Amino acid sequence: MSAMKSWGRVSTMGLVAAWYSSNIGVLLLNKYLLSNYGFKYPIFLTMCHMTACSLLSYIAIVWMKMAPVHTVKSRVQFMKISALSLIFCASVVSGNISLKYLPVSFNQAIGATTPFFTAVFAYLMTLNREAWLTYVTLIPVVAGVIIATGSEPSFHLFGFIMCVGATAARALKTVVQGILLSSEGEKLNSMNLLLYMAPIAVVLLLPVTLCMEENVVGATLALARDDLTIIWLLLFNSGLAYFVNLTNFLVTNHTSALTLQVLGNAKGAAAVVISILIFKNPVSVTGMLGYSLTIVGVILYSEAKKRSK
Repeated sequence: MSAMKSWGRVSTMGLVAAWYSSNIGVLLLNKYLLSNYGFKYPIFLTMCHMTACSLLSYIAIVWMKMAPVHTVKSRVQFMKISALSLIFCASVVSGNISLKYLPVSFNQAIGATTPFFTAVFAYLMTLNREAWLTYVTLIPVVAGVIIATGSEPSFHLFGFIMCVGATAARALKTVVQGILLSSEGEKLNSMNLLLYMAPIAVVLLLPVTLCMEENVVGATLALARDDLTIIWLLLFNSGLAYFVNLTNFLVTNHTSALTLQVLGNAKGAAAVVISILIFKNPVSVTGMLGYSLTIVGVILYSEAKKRSK
């Protein structure tokens, strides 16, 4: 029995390590491609991610049976999934655009304010009120980002707006998903939801890519003629984007949603440190103090939420 327990602990630790590696890896690789490599096509990059998620989701669920297949039961449910896919696209595209202009450390600091936006949208859309202490814990979350923003050496207004938009869209998706797929018959696990959302995202992103990044295929082929590495980077990056979702699902299954939230906070801090070491972007002491304050606020928020249940 103890051998089984220790094996379960080891496998959970392995999954958490894989989730961390893929999550931080895709973030750093996105930054490298969009800022350092000279691949200036964030919408096309998102479309590559969604294409990989479509194909690999199908293989994982339909062929490898890693999760039971849930069918879409009605046109209404399909429309709900499409709405979620649109918000999901907005979040990922905005996040990738922000990485063109902002360092990963600052990007993660803004991203840590997701609980604030989630609480705001939950109140506006469902009139769901939290305990007053939960709202108090959001003060350091926002204050930390304000401090970090005021002292960020690489601040870029458009990048900042895109990053805030991405964070808000991420929170909106969580709330909308809770509202739209709340009935027992419509609930989908994250792997099945991705299986349906990713192809819809590709269809939505294709015309946007062609309009806003019209010469992307020609430019990518031109880059590939000079250096074939770009093709391998895009393939690896896209596969990694799916692996983030897969490991997220597996870690949630092995732990709990709350544990995942705590692990996510630590992951953000790890991404900040690793990105500063790799990209050597300038950071101020005040900025790091601001980000630390945000992380403390998020941890307090998680605790307050747990106690209010």
